[in-house]
Amino acid sequence: MRDKIPPFLLERPSSQSFDRGRGSLNIPFLEKGIHRLAEVIKTGYAQWETASKDHLFQTIDARIKVLFLLSYVIIVSLKKDILSQALIGAFVFILTIISRLNILSLYRRVLFLGFVFGFLIALPSAFNVITGGEIVLPVLHLSKSYRFWIYRIPEEIGLTAEGVYGVILLTSRVINSLSLSFLVLYTTPFPAIIKALKVLKAPDSLLMIITLAYKYVFIFAKTAEEMHLAKKSRLAGQVTHADGRRWIAGRIAFIFNKTRLQCEEIFRAMLSRGFSDRIEIYGVRKLLARDWAMAVILIWVGVLFLWM
Repeated sequence: MRDKIPPFLLERPSSQSFDRGRGSLNIPFLEKGIHRLAEVIKTGYAQWETASKDHLFQTIDARIKVLFLLSYVIIVSLKKDILSQALIGAFVFILTIISRLNILSLYRRVLFLGFVFGFLIALPSAFNVITGGEIVLPVLHLSKSYRFWIYRIPEEIGLTAEGVYGVILLTSRVINSLSLSFLVLYTTPFPAIIKALKVLKAPDSLLMIITLAYKYVFIFAKTAEEMHLAKKSRLAGQVTHADGRRWIAGRIAFIFNKTRLQCEEIFRAMLSRGFSDRIEIYGVRKLLARDWAMAVILIWVGVLFLWM
């Protein structure tokens, strides 16, 4: 009976093949990152549940919300003082509460993206090497000042008041713009946004690109998650970081090739079904009294922010 058992089942695995004592697999952070990215994309774009609720901002016509987003983003970019940015942020926060969105989930994404694309990117400009002014926090002292091409590195390097103010202002602008965008996205179904943009005379080519990109992002997220689960289900021990990097590089190439082939297949399918370069929309309803009332309120608040 012993001779009928395959040899690999009789071999005792080495101690290096399994992670003893932990009870879990040691997966490199890159592999975990691609799985986390897929989850973030899916949860960030799937907003049908919150957009279908019968609350304040969800019941407003999509055309009003698109114009609200565009106008208030312009107002945010025009205001150059922190007080106005704080008031705009407070107003958007009140709208979010009234719309009964998940405050923690929404602002966790807003603050993270604002920290990455606002604070971290603008942080170097707070030093006197880039923005001159009064140093409020010395960071580094050099033996002497240096000159590199057209740039001058001073003897004392630190944070300036003007630079810190600029970083705070830019970060608040990014956070407010993200808050406005997420408020509209979480309270408006995606087809309604496309219909509103069409009514507002947005180019059809732009609407097609937005629609196809929005549809494909779910395919990308699902593909990345399935690849991670398939890899994880075949592991019985530790995976080195080198193997993880090689696996990530291979998956990137695989997704790139699959994307290219799928784009060609989608285009051929669109041509076979009579694709044209125009988007037709039907069933555009008239604006109701509540839509006009909300539009007037948003206009007056926007004028007030511009006047401040």
